[in-house]
Amino acid sequence: MWDPSTGIHLGFITLHYYSLMFVFAFGFGFVIMKKIFAIDGVDEKYLEPLFTWTLIGTILGARLGHVIFYQPELFKQDFWSVFLPIQTQPEFKFTGFSGLASHGATIALILTTLYYSFKIIKKNPFWVYDRLGIVVAFGGAFVRMGNFFNSEIIGKIAPEGSFLAVLFPQQSREYGITVPRYPTQLFEAIGYVLLFILLWFLYRKTDKKYQQGWLFGLFFIILWAIRFFVEFFKEPQGDEFIQFVGLNTGQVLSIPFMIAGFIIMIYSKKFKITK
Repeated sequence: MWDPSTGIHLGFITLHYYSLMFVFAFGFGFVIMKKIFAIDGVDEKYLEPLFTWTLIGTILGARLGHVIFYQPELFKQDFWSVFLPIQTQPEFKFTGFSGLASHGATIALILTTLYYSFKIIKKNPFWVYDRLGIVVAFGGAFVRMGNFFNSEIIGKIAPEGSFLAVLFPQQSREYGITVPRYPTQLFEAIGYVLLFILLWFLYRKTDKKYQQGWLFGLFFIILWAIRFFVEFFKEPQGDEFIQFVGLNTGQVLSIPFMIAGFIIMIYSKKFKITK
């Protein structure tokens, strides 16, 4: 059974586990990217703006992505809650940023990284994407662990006696009687850690980092393939805004990213740089 507290209570404030996982994701991401910059001989002055634009793209994009793809009615019902960590309807209260979609974060990160690449570090965007993908894979594992702490994005009912099943009593109000369910948050987290290990190995031990875009294309394919297949075990997230031939919104949105990954890997041969 998984029924944790919402966070660490420190008197007048509570450090929510989900927020802490985001802090860990960006904190470790900063450390990893600092190591990458050192390996590639890049001035550390470019690290802080990358961190800033990545943070903006992740939070803003993820929030807008969730509202657009899963909760579009919120634009009319409670407009300010879309952009701020508050709720104004039916009553005002501080909620923190909840309801985040990885598809939206990805689109926003692509755009903010383009700006960073052309205006700040002045390198081929794929050089940045290749390295950012390594960091994002590791950070994504922490985000899914945060979902697990919150007992959200839970899985479908698991077969009786399944050793993979977990009880989520926190979700009894929404899903009824507590029954064993797949811990899909952990499935994704494990997949992202394995993806990070693969990308880090390829970056450090092969010449693929010189074929600009190759690592990023591989990252796109595997990341969204993980998301696509884990969706088969998830409960629907809110209203399914997009459905197609039995696939849910998360799966439909993942397909274009996987296709883009294959295209990027093919064309990466044109962007190979010398050592």
